[in-house]
Amino acid sequence: MRSTEPLLTASELVAAYSSGELSPVEVTRGALETIEKLDPEYKAYTLADPEVALDQARHSEERWREGNPIGWLDGVPASIKDMFLTQGWPTLRGSLCIDRDQPWDVDSPVSARMRENGLVLLGKTTTPELGWKAVTDCPLDGVTRNPYDPSLTPGGSSGGSAVAVATGMGELSVGTDGGGSVRIPASFCGIVGFKPTGGRIPLYPASPFGPLAHAGPMARSVDDIALFLDVLATPDHRDPAALPPPPGTYREAVRRDVRGLRAAFSLDLGYVDVDPEVAQLVVSVVAALTEAGVHVEETDPGFTDPIDAFGVLWSTGAAKWLDTFPPGSAERVDPGLAQVWRQGHTYSASDYLEASAERAALGIHMGEFHTRHDILLTPSVGIQPFEAGHDVPPGSGLDSWMQWARFSYPFNMTQQPAISVPAGFTSRGLPVGLQIVGPRHSDDLVLAVAKLVEEIRPWPTDRRAAPKAAR
Repeated sequence: MRSTEPLLTASELVAAYSSGELSPVEVTRGALETIEKLDPEYKAYTLADPEVALDQARHSEERWREGNPIGWLDGVPASIKDMFLTQGWPTLRGSLCIDRDQPWDVDSPVSARMRENGLVLLGKTTTPELGWKAVTDCPLDGVTRNPYDPSLTPGGSSGGSAVAVATGMGELSVGTDGGGSVRIPASFCGIVGFKPTGGRIPLYPASPFGPLAHAGPMARSVDDIALFLDVLATPDHRDPAALPPPPGTYREAVRRDVRGLRAAFSLDLGYVDVDPEVAQLVVSVVAALTEAGVHVEETDPGFTDPIDAFGVLWSTGAAKWLDTFPPGSAERVDPGLAQVWRQGHTYSASDYLEASAERAALGIHMGEFHTRHDILLTPSVGIQPFEAGHDVPPGSGLDSWMQWARFSYPFNMTQQPAISVPAGFTSRGLPVGLQIVGPRHSDDLVLAVAKLVEEIRPWPTDRRAAPKAAR
């Protein structure tokens, strides 16, 4: 199926299962064949399990044959970022320092909900070690590569998930986002990545990165994101910070009419340098939204770059986690992560509390901003994908991923819902993303605006239909 037929979205697959046109076994075999063919080059997977996947697909096929699917995504092939505990599979988080041979008998809330709703679990996708940076390479798995040009990075830290979805190595994936880790690779790989309101998708075990950490669905269409969020946004008693169930379904809310909405558009947040081609594409999509009836005002949200406070929260969380690693791990982890580990130990409790206070103040500021503007539109990332195997663009003079990811981490600090949707392609054929940010708890609104963008500026959901990158 993958080699000769166009890639279908999850929604299209479910319709084909219902009509009998396709079967979960047939589709799963196609996804596994694509993994076998493409993954040696792209390295999207750290683990693929054909035997388990096909067994799940056969059970799904039987349910569809009997007319008793157990969920809206029953039988859809999907992957899980290797940051989530998944029963029967090791969760190594890109690290050589985690014991592969320990018992793996617990499902995270994400993995449990996927099983309960009949998704076919293909395997686990690659991540930088502990998901610490916005590109995807690690000591365990090597370098993950961009589907539009394998010499370039797909972004991160959910880069393996983005590549898997973009290339048809599974229709859906779920990633983590502590500073942009779903939205950045979605932008670099030409797919949709959604970071919902903090607590909307339960997490277990609790992340050492605290309130910065979110889980988020990744797909090739907004409808698929909404369907997948309906699966994932189910409370779990193991996460005391989880939100109550949403009042309705996202698969219905995504069709809400948002014309007449008040939108703010900030091309640079007041402090970000933006690549001219990225700017041109994002401005074009915002203009199309204006023509569609959204009231757009060009204005910055009015906060200064919170990079210093974010760095304190990020590095202290990493240090807390790495302190649990076995003796000698400092010499075995990613050198950049080791540096973050050391940096985290330079901060005091007072430093952490001050950064937490700045995080809270930013949340209050954005809450007030959204009394005047329903949503905020920005680029997802200010730059184009750069050479794989590097944390920053070579020759840029930057020394941290945070310095080029400035559109994303502020909204982890505020826990607001934010989505990246495709905005077009540069002259080199590389994808660019538009970020849509809403007030906390407005996940339905953000999805509805994303759906409007998809309707007025449709993007290819089959990567083979996209422009070819210059090699």
